[in-house]
Amino acid sequence: MRREKALDARYPNAVEEANFDDGRLVSPRASNNRCPLRRGRAVALAVSVLFAVGATVSGPTAQADNRRLNDGVVANVYTVQRQAGCTEDLKVDPALRLAAQWHTNDVLNNRSLTGDAGSDGSTPQSRADAAGYHGRATQTVATNPAMSISGIELINQWYHNPGYLAIMRDCNNTQIGVWSENSLDRTVVVAVYGAPS
Repeated sequence: MRREKALDARYPNAVEEANFDDGRLVSPRASNNRCPLRRGRAVALAVSVLFAVGATVSGPTAQADNRRLNDGVVANVYTVQRQAGCTEDLKVDPALRLAAQWHTNDVLNNRSLTGDAGSDGSTPQSRADAAGYHGRATQTVATNPAMSISGIELINQWYHNPGYLAIMRDCNNTQIGVWSENSLDRTVVVAVYGAPS
């Protein structure tokens, strides 16, 4: 005995042929030409495989909008300064932010770098000068071996480093520029502090 049944109400013309013997299914035989659901599954599988291979071949990259993290760093440094008795407001300076961006990208792309010195021998002061800042500049750097870092992890790294804590507590540092970047296995955050002249 041979029966045909509709596979889905969405595909009324698609049928699956099946042989029944005494009411039991003996062997299903579906024709790829008559069943668009099977073709769809095959195409979806092929696309998934190509996507996975493409992602592996293209290499690790990560892009994120770190504005919230950067703003959080400014807020945390402001809090540290208030706790230290500073009374002047902390202002974001575009030149200091540019200097922070240069060093962040340098540290992200040169894994031997972890501190103030750049791969070209630059210092926080020389980068701030090159960015057009007029005043004394210092910086704090945080690296994390993961795709992201929380504001708590970041401020803990800096708070427990006596040199960085002194920079954050310095009431002469009334301007700041913060930049952060991520890769799949590393996050770098740089804050450059300025005491205008």
